Amino acid sequence: MEQPTQSQLHQRPIHSVVDLLDPDSQQLEGLDVEEARRRMLDGEPGAVRSIRGSFALVARRGDQVRLARSLDRPLRYFLAKEVAGPLLVVADRIDQIRDYLVRKGLGDQFHPTYTRMVPAHHLTTLRLVGCPDPNPEHRRFVEPDTKALGEDVEGIGRRYVEALLAEIRAWLAVVPKREPIGVLFSGGIDSGSVLLGLYHELLASEQSPARLKAFTLSIAGVGTDAGQAREFLRAVDLEILAEQVDVAAGRLDPLAAVEVIEDYKPRDVECATVALALLAEIRDRYPDWKYLADGDGGDENLKDYPIEENSELTIVSVVNNPLLYQEGWGVDCIKHSLTYSGGQSRGCVRTYAPLRKFGFLGFSPYTRPPLVSTAASIPFDALTGGSHEALYELKGEIVRRGLAALTGLELPVFPKKRFQEGVLSPELFAVSFRADQDAYRRHLLEQF
Repeated sequence: MEQPTQSQLHQRPIHSVVDLLDPDSQQLEGLDVEEARRRMLDGEPGAVRSIRGSFALVARRGDQVRLARSLDRPLRYFLAKEVAGPLLVVADRIDQIRDYLVRKGLGDQFHPTYTRMVPAHHLTTLRLVGCPDPNPEHRRFVEPDTKALGEDVEGIGRRYVEALLAEIRAWLAVVPKREPIGVLFSGGIDSGSVLLGLYHELLASEQSPARLKAFTLSIAGVGTDAGQAREFLRAVDLEILAEQVDVAAGRLDPLAAVEVIEDYKPRDVECATVALALLAEIRDRYPDWKYLADGDGGDENLKDYPIEENSELTIVSVVNNPLLYQEGWGVDCIKHSLTYSGGQSRGCVRTYAPLRKFGFLGFSPYTRPPLVSTAASIPFDALTGGSHEALYELKGEIVRRGLAALTGLELPVFPKKRFQEGVLSPELFAVSFRADQDAYRRHLLEQF
């Protein structure tokens, strides 16, 4: 990591702020970074909510520092002490913070658990006054729309897919028209709806859908996603977009994934492991490819996770907490991790870090505030009546009906599988992911 430039290092007599974030990673829509920072300094949630796109930003005025990020990427900070006063280091990786402190001769102050994560959907404000510096304040800038949409699934689908297509349009407007666009595609509801949404919006804007390619991973030729993806594309007459990516099982390295995502939660490690295998192969085939879309966040929005697998959850807690899967229990709750945040606010690294490692810019419309807020207004309790099965079936109905109504495209719906489970056989999955969470945690701490 190179030393920060003068534009990155902002000095004051008693405090310093070092911004190690890559400016080229910001994907703002309709404004530049300086305008986004001005809105953050304004401090009003509405001003920050108007920042569109994918971003992780720090803004500073005097001893006051404000940080904010979108749901699809991490933003971390660490407060060290120099003789002259506090030193705040901001980055998207823990090891970047460590390396900078070591170069400054402050490595003895560092521990990975002392780093803090800015929670998604919140404007975090710190005051660097020294001895001691007060706790940060978090002000929510993305509010869930709690005004229920009503119980008409057709109408809900239209609203949800309207928001989906609007986000895709906004993203396409900033992607150079000559750039190809890949979709990490399993044939599931989320990646399938993103692919069909992109196809529809490219045609609507008189652009060639030949820019699209659907990348489907197959590990050792034994996963079910490859066949599902082919069946999906055949059903919508888009087989021409398919590209299967075959990878040997020996390429899977969960401990390497732990190092990339700097986390140890098994589901996130598994997802990142197979994502790294897929992205490495895409990069080998296409050295200049830049833009990749996916359906990350679709499960969180429409609450399509098996409640039975988590002893802390009940269907009541799931349907009565609008942003549970996006934010965990919330910034003011005991189980909110200061080091990692919660929910997808934490889990976003499973996608973001592998993409960054191989130089891709990612996009998932399902992480954008309009999709999150619309989903939060769905009356899940009334529509499911306490039934797990009804909850799991609801997602497919909402997205399928919305796409049919707004695009005329019929979304094929298959039984749900996690990404990492669809690319492997159960036997190979068990062999590839033998380690447990404690082993992953130990390996992560060993890196520091």
